[in-house]
Amino acid sequence: MTPTEPAASTAQTTRAQRAALPLSAEVAQVLAEQHGVCVRPLAMRRIDTTTGRVDVVPVPCGSTREDQCRPCADKARRLRMAQCRDGWHLETEPVIERTKPAEEHTELMALRADLFTAYAECRAAGDQESCEQIADSVAELDNQLRTLGVRGRLTPLESPPKQVHRSTRRRQDAPNLPRRPVERRTVGRVFAGRYRPSTFLTLTLDSYGQVDSHGAAVDPQAYDYQRAARDAIHFPALIDRFWQNTRRCVGWDVQYFGTVEPQKRGAPHFHAAIRGAIPRAELRAIAAATYHQVWWPAHDDLIYGGDRVPVWDIRAKTFTDPGSGMPLPTWEEACAELTEPAHVVRFGTQIHVKGILGGTEEAGRHIGYLTKYLTKSIDQAAGLGDHATDAQRDHARHLHAALAATPCSPRCPVWLLYGVQPKGARHSTIPGRCKGKAHKAEHLGVGGRRVLVSRKWSNKSLDDHRAERGEFVRQLLERAGIRPAHGIKDGPYLWERTAPADPDVPPRPVLLLQAIAERQRWKAEYTAAQLATGDPPPGNRSAISDQAA
Repeated sequence: MTPTEPAASTAQTTRAQRAALPLSAEVAQVLAEQHGVCVRPLAMRRIDTTTGRVDVVPVPCGSTREDQCRPCADKARRLRMAQCRDGWHLETEPVIERTKPAEEHTELMALRADLFTAYAECRAAGDQESCEQIADSVAELDNQLRTLGVRGRLTPLESPPKQVHRSTRRRQDAPNLPRRPVERRTVGRVFAGRYRPSTFLTLTLDSYGQVDSHGAAVDPQAYDYQRAARDAIHFPALIDRFWQNTRRCVGWDVQYFGTVEPQKRGAPHFHAAIRGAIPRAELRAIAAATYHQVWWPAHDDLIYGGDRVPVWDIRAKTFTDPGSGMPLPTWEEACAELTEPAHVVRFGTQIHVKGILGGTEEAGRHIGYLTKYLTKSIDQAAGLGDHATDAQRDHARHLHAALAATPCSPRCPVWLLYGVQPKGARHSTIPGRCKGKAHKAEHLGVGGRRVLVSRKWSNKSLDDHRAERGEFVRQLLERAGIRPAHGIKDGPYLWERTAPADPDVPPRPVLLLQAIAERQRWKAEYTAAQLATGDPPPGNRSAISDQAA
């Protein structure tokens, strides 16, 4: 067909040809991805409290998975990149000194102390009615203190039961580490009067058996899937222990930005950007000396399974043995008899340490490597996608089977299969069925967060970084003299969720087109402001130009 010839009408095409034509919803979704608009927006009702105007507007879903929403996942990844860049090579301390308590703070705290003493006296006298009144007054005081900006844990009226503390003496099979006083600094040293390098670190777990080039077990019978499952579940606790040992060993408050990713074999490993330089020998020694002991009841062999599982006793409100009817020991009772840990997690011998200078191309490349797989699920990052081999899938199934029989927490219903009642057991608890992320096949035992950031990394949260992006754009538009069409004209606003049956909620394609049109206006205003100014915006902002998109 030449460009001058008219397109064939739908009536002149066959049914197969019409079935191959793109759908309007797919066209809208592709256009939304091209403009960086959320492809599955949420319809929210926005109420202007000043004018009373009510609009149903699309709100981004905020997903971090590209298989669910690529634009939102890419935006979240770029935000993490900005967060990593902002705190990696700082030269000044990012911590802001806390303000001194005001007189109003101390007055409320003194009143709380008096009520605390009065509660103890009423409790000793058995005056339950007065105790309830004092508890209500203390709750009101706590709300006032929180409103005034007081942070930290407030002492409860009822002291919680003391937990059983295990010995902190180091294991005899673990090397000792030097312990230095921790200085109150987070920035690294300066070398040669001008260089302040930082560190890139990779930690891995031990080997569980021989694997092929795709990460699948060569001999599944010889591969230790049970230890692999336990190490994956307790890997976050091992990482926390590593940072505790690092700070005690190097003698300053080490800050880090790290991501947990899977290897091809399915075992998690940890990439971290560390502010400041730490010698390779020290990091390797710390990793070799770091371990985590799991003081849980023994869970090596299943006691129940199949149709024979513990039964809930309605009268006693406890799980009992299906044969004898005897109640199962509680979690506290099972832990009270422990003499040795059920499992010990350690790092493997593969440790990668590299020094990085700030502002270099290498630093940007490592930031991209840190956040490379954040938009993918754990199994996708491990290579278990459409092109996975049969051996890889069999390896993943064996690992998932081991994870299904491994408790993930003291509240995990899997404990019932080992004859132990988990914490918080109820009549609705199903033995062996846990909804935790660690037991899902797509997570491969990684049940915690994918991104781990220390508190003093940049002294900013993700919301603070988002606010900086908005401030970056507002300053640029103000300098260019552009009043944005999407700016807040009235407000403030109230937000309400909508129901699918609400008559004023448009279908998703309409929401997509509305969001696309709004994004086109934003880009036009932003491009006009860039052309009008032609130089960087004012202010010390961590946001970069590509964050404004």
